[in-house]
Amino acid sequence: MSPDEDKIESGSIELVDVDSQGRAASQHNDNIHKIDSKDEKKKRSIYVTTSLSQHQTSDETRARIHNEILSTAAAHGEFDPEMQIEIEEGTVQDTEVKRELKERHTSMIALGGTIGTGLFIGISSPLMNAGPVGALIAYLFMGTLVFGVTQSLGEMATFIPVTSSFTVFTARFISPAFGAATGYMYWFSWCITFALELSVVGQIIDFWTFAVPLAAWISIFWVLLTVMNLFPVKFYGEFEFWVASIKVIAIIGFIIYCLCMVCGASKKLNGPVGFRYWRHPGAFGPGIISKDINEARFLGWFSSLINAAFTFQGTELVGVTAGETANPRKAVPRAIRQVTARILIFYILSLFFIGLLVPYNDPKLTSTDSYISSSPFIIAIENAGTDVLPHIFNAVILTTIISAGNSNVYVGSRILYGLAKEKLAPSFLCKTSKGGVPYYAVFATSLFGALAYMETSTGGQNAFNWLLNITAVAGFFSWLFISLAHIRFMQALKFRDISRNDLPFKAMLMPGLAYYATFFMLIIIILQGFTAFAPKFSVSDFFAAYISIFLFIGLYCAFQVYFRSPFMRPLHAIDLDSGRRHLDSIVWNDN
Repeated sequence: MSPDEDKIESGSIELVDVDSQGRAASQHNDNIHKIDSKDEKKKRSIYVTTSLSQHQTSDETRARIHNEILSTAAAHGEFDPEMQIEIEEGTVQDTEVKRELKERHTSMIALGGTIGTGLFIGISSPLMNAGPVGALIAYLFMGTLVFGVTQSLGEMATFIPVTSSFTVFTARFISPAFGAATGYMYWFSWCITFALELSVVGQIIDFWTFAVPLAAWISIFWVLLTVMNLFPVKFYGEFEFWVASIKVIAIIGFIIYCLCMVCGASKKLNGPVGFRYWRHPGAFGPGIISKDINEARFLGWFSSLINAAFTFQGTELVGVTAGETANPRKAVPRAIRQVTARILIFYILSLFFIGLLVPYNDPKLTSTDSYISSSPFIIAIENAGTDVLPHIFNAVILTTIISAGNSNVYVGSRILYGLAKEKLAPSFLCKTSKGGVPYYAVFATSLFGALAYMETSTGGQNAFNWLLNITAVAGFFSWLFISLAHIRFMQALKFRDISRNDLPFKAMLMPGLAYYATFFMLIIIILQGFTAFAPKFSVSDFFAAYISIFLFIGLYCAFQVYFRSPFMRPLHAIDLDSGRRHLDSIVWNDN
């Protein structure tokens, strides 16, 4: 059989030719077995290397693998029926993560996974520059892009639920070079974000006390979060479930609180607030850069659009967890469908009520007293005169930061693991513990936490902030390539005569929504650094805003030279089977 011939399937075992040297892959249940076929003096032998460790491979298991390979090969004439089979166990370490995230874990991670500093603190700039209505429009518009991206991701990740799915999809559906460049950019951004979260934890605690130095808090939580990620993924899921629950309850409680304050529950606000601050100082902010008020307001609105994009980053996390989700065909679609509710309730409603309680010219929005002193959430509570509530909400923000740091290591390690599984990173990075944890990938990601110590010195703080600006655009690239990969995915389905109506989850408004998201993400990537050009050109600001684009181009060119692959995979070469065939035959137990 030639390497390009079709796959041979029989029962629960599958033989697949993968290269010109006669290697094949046999998939038996959830364990991967590599088979080398050698022709020695017209006598054939198969050497099977199983990913099961020696103590896991019983005589019964070895005999079953032996007999199924014999019967499958003999039935199709692939090998001599009298061939010899040797099973070498324990020569390859475990390289598979475990599907131990339950549906409630996936749903709550999708609901609360992106609620963090971007929402609690990051919305202060849009409020100041664009005003309450301008910021609201910016977030609504960006919400439509997020909806399109998550719909694209949901269709692909449900059909092929693999870990680090969208980097895998980019490599499979577009090209290995684009997949590797996107994956490494995205991984690096989470590594740097982890360092940021470590430095922020101590600054949050400074709201109560300065007794412990920042470097000590960094060390404590660096070790703690690294160790937490060495436990099996079910513990991560459980931790994130309860933390996300706290965040969801806190946001809903805050919205109800704000509704009461707007309707006149606060004596300090002198009666019902209503739309008082929309009339004075106004619904639209002063804008930025330009002296012309209309132009300044437009630029202020556009800068808010970019802030909104940063705030929404992380909505793609459900695609990273797909490979560790039990019954992904049910859990992933449900999590994706909750994105719309999350955008409307947590982001839009929060921003709406904050715009009613905090005027865009409130001097507290530029406060430097503590890290969270400029948070519009805290300012809204302080303006309403509820004394104890700022401390409670600061505790919620602290819990959020710890959760975010935990997720940073988890996501970064799974991205690196996915790259290694696709042979885009060193193979040792996909080795896992008995609990299914890719521990080398965890350590590699966690090492970047050391950059948090740069926050303890003035010069280092400036360098660290610059580094964050460089990596922030990586999230935009991930959204862009999710949409592009989905376009190619739909084209490949059509080429294979697979109807999208038969998929486990069918994305809405496609392919138009994917093209819509692709177009505007390109615009944002190109224009996100426009402030470097006005009011006068700044070389340092230009490089901080655009060096990430140059870095992406450099990574792509390097990997293109390495892989020597076509700019875009031809449709007939797109792999729609790996990672999903054995799932089609599984009867899931939802208990």
